[in-house]
Amino acid sequence: MDTNDFIKSNKDETLPVKRLPAGVEAKQVVDEMRSSFIDYAMSVIISRALPDVRDGLKPVHRRILFSMQDLNLHYNRPYVKCSRVVGDALAKYHPHGNNAVYDALVRLAQEWNLRYPLVDGQGNFGSVEGDPPAAFRYTECRLQKIAAHLLNDLDKETVDFAPNFDGKEREPVVLPALIPNLLINGASGIAVGMATNIPPHNLNEVLEGAIALARNPELSIDDLMQYIPGPDFPTYGVIYGRGGIKQAYHTGRGLVVMRAKATFEELKNDRTQIVITEVPYQVNPNRVLERIAELVSDKKIEGISGLRNESSREGMRLVVELKKDAMPQVVLNHLYNQTSLQSSFGIIMLAIVDGRPKVLTLKSVLQHFLEHRKEVVSRRTRFELKKAQERQEIVEGLSLAIDNIDRIISIIRAAMDPEEAKANLLVEPLHGLEAFLRRAGRSSEEIETRTKNNVAYLTEPQVKAILDMRLQRLTGLERDKLFQEYMQLTAEIDELTAILSSEERLREVIIGELETIKKDFSDKRRTLIVEEEGSISLEELIKEEPTVVTLSKNGYIRRASLSEYRSQQRGGKGIIGAVMNKEDLIMRLFCASTHDHVLLITNKGRMYSKRVFELPEGARATKGKAIVNFLPLQEAEKVVEMLPIHEFVPDAFVLFATRRGVIKKTELQAFSAIRVSGIIALALDEGDSIVGARITQGQSDIALCTKEGRVARFSEGKLRSLSRIARGVRGIRLKSKDEVVSLEVVHRELPMTLFTVCEHGYGKRTPTLDYPVKGRGIGGVITIKTSKRNGYVVGVRVVQDDDEVILATHLGKVIRIKVSGIPTQGRNTQGVRLIRLTEDDVLVAMGVFNLKQLGLTEVDLDAEKEALDATSQIETLSGAEELDDEDLQEDAEDVEGEEDAE
Repeated sequence: MDTNDFIKSNKDETLPVKRLPAGVEAKQVVDEMRSSFIDYAMSVIISRALPDVRDGLKPVHRRILFSMQDLNLHYNRPYVKCSRVVGDALAKYHPHGNNAVYDALVRLAQEWNLRYPLVDGQGNFGSVEGDPPAAFRYTECRLQKIAAHLLNDLDKETVDFAPNFDGKEREPVVLPALIPNLLINGASGIAVGMATNIPPHNLNEVLEGAIALARNPELSIDDLMQYIPGPDFPTYGVIYGRGGIKQAYHTGRGLVVMRAKATFEELKNDRTQIVITEVPYQVNPNRVLERIAELVSDKKIEGISGLRNESSREGMRLVVELKKDAMPQVVLNHLYNQTSLQSSFGIIMLAIVDGRPKVLTLKSVLQHFLEHRKEVVSRRTRFELKKAQERQEIVEGLSLAIDNIDRIISIIRAAMDPEEAKANLLVEPLHGLEAFLRRAGRSSEEIETRTKNNVAYLTEPQVKAILDMRLQRLTGLERDKLFQEYMQLTAEIDELTAILSSEERLREVIIGELETIKKDFSDKRRTLIVEEEGSISLEELIKEEPTVVTLSKNGYIRRASLSEYRSQQRGGKGIIGAVMNKEDLIMRLFCASTHDHVLLITNKGRMYSKRVFELPEGARATKGKAIVNFLPLQEAEKVVEMLPIHEFVPDAFVLFATRRGVIKKTELQAFSAIRVSGIIALALDEGDSIVGARITQGQSDIALCTKEGRVARFSEGKLRSLSRIARGVRGIRLKSKDEVVSLEVVHRELPMTLFTVCEHGYGKRTPTLDYPVKGRGIGGVITIKTSKRNGYVVGVRVVQDDDEVILATHLGKVIRIKVSGIPTQGRNTQGVRLIRLTEDDVLVAMGVFNLKQLGLTEVDLDAEKEALDATSQIETLSGAEELDDEDLQEDAEDVEGEEDAE
């Protein structure tokens, strides 16, 4: 039950009520909380956090600038202590604490925060590297020249004033603001339930857009973007892409991608360094270097040998030294992707409009600014017109007094006091005004209205001015000056009247003032805008190259470049492929491109997905990292199969085979979007586990191979596609102690061989045509003799002549052999020696790859051949070492049936 329901349910119940004092009204707590919170929220929104659309200032900034004008701290006056300004603003206008006022004052003076600073600071006002400013008792300030154009005409009744917090002072509700400060300096603030984040812009561009809109109010936002292409940050940098800018200008919300500006400098010894001279807006250079150092320490970025900050008064200079073999562009792309050298600015163009917060488009911001300027200029014009008319009236009175000076003096001398003199002058008929007006060129109608029979009377302001007049104004020269002043006032009044009576004239005045500002303060754009989108895909950051991925029995995984494995001839001793403990051994191995996907399948039938480049990289002689560090494996769960995927094409399937001979086919697309926590790939019987998985197009044959050397081949068409969580069907009938060790896909139309490897280092190739296609669920046929000499079968793979294989042993040795060097033999032979092993070592894993399929060119193939040099320590056998045994009688008829596993 919510609060309102509770109140309604208890509304009619009789509850004990405490008698309230007179004048106190009982009120529900929920109503009081609602009302109080709304009042608080609106106070924060209007009076603290959000800027006004007209002058682009929050109240604290407006009060600081107004206080500085009160103290006469103009740009051409001496500096004063910031404590003086802070104290004046606190005492008169902004009672929210000196830290709040001083922090706002400091920001107005920081050239890396404001595109056009409004305060000229002297002393330590902090730095772009995050250094704090000195205390306000040490720093000094005054207004910048451009700030005067926010405060001009405050004394001409251009804006409304309101009482301050204690009613003893009055402060402006908004500044006249001749410049569109909301756009040129931007704003940021967090209110209650809303926030604003407006980027700074170039003054010249914004003024051109405002002028164009003033001349043609029908301009669209796209038209305005011809003048205002995007934000212009004070820290320079680069904006990537215009999509976010366009969205922000059209809707008021958008995302702008910013990048640092970096160049490459060549050093001695063929080394290169990256020099960063511009960083994104509001990015701390020192934090960038700290972040880079962390990434290098964690080995998330390779190829960096040193970091330096060489920034000085002349500008920013961050230096990233690279190792000799590092690729500068790849390292720079990593820096953009993993540090704030590339960051986003989320634009929220929220401001106060007519006392309410509102999200604005680019056009509406300029429209509100122009409307504000229209009101300010109109009020200023009316004020100046009023003053000119009042002065013209005084000048007429002074001229009339000079023409009747003798009479005026006699009236003043005869009066007992000033009040009597004033009263007598007000009723005294005087002559000469008609002649004065005719000389000034006034119309006959106006003269007849102002005089009757050449007689005129003084007004109270004229009498006061006459009584205050100095005797020197009685000279003939002063009379001419009064006439000239009158003529100037007449022209001024005509001009001001014309402005107020014509929208066109008013618009031209506004445009003329904006053009003057543009001429005085415009500068060149700092931030470069490029057309390309700023997002960097991970593929761009990783060099595409063939890699070897290994997985040990204890769950250590590692990828290493294929170039680290020298190609050897059959019978070689091999090289160290990984440093393994005696209790650990390499269990799975495959070759793939760094840009490929890899599906990792666990003993519990779950599947996880990673990109190959996301796997931990290590040298050939390292054991890698524990896979539990980056996969959320469940208790007692471990990865037993790795399946490389180049792309998730339609009409493709994933085949799964278990140790107990169960097989299942599922569409590949079912695994294209795997969540971080993994998904179910196969429902397993208790005690069973997955031994292999392959990708197929649905048109091939399937070969299941056992550790005792038997192979069952049947058509994939015998399998129907099942869902992810299905159990599967029987694929091969096993003897009591036998188990499946490999699953292979055989393409009928290709001349391929089945490569069988045994644990004692022997193996052979047999044409796939030698294996008959039978039904699913049979016992299979012999593929190799698993004798004491050979040991059990480790693995079986389908290979072609241009393939290469990698074999890994229990003690971590690895040998890479070309398939073409392995002889082709019949099914009933024991094979030849592939690698020489010590008595305590056995083969445990194998992998097959093809250089051409991995994207290597002929030049790369030549480089592979050159790797076979004298230093490779290759041991070559003199012959094929074929050790054929007597023929083995083929098994009795296989059981033909299709008994589905439950």
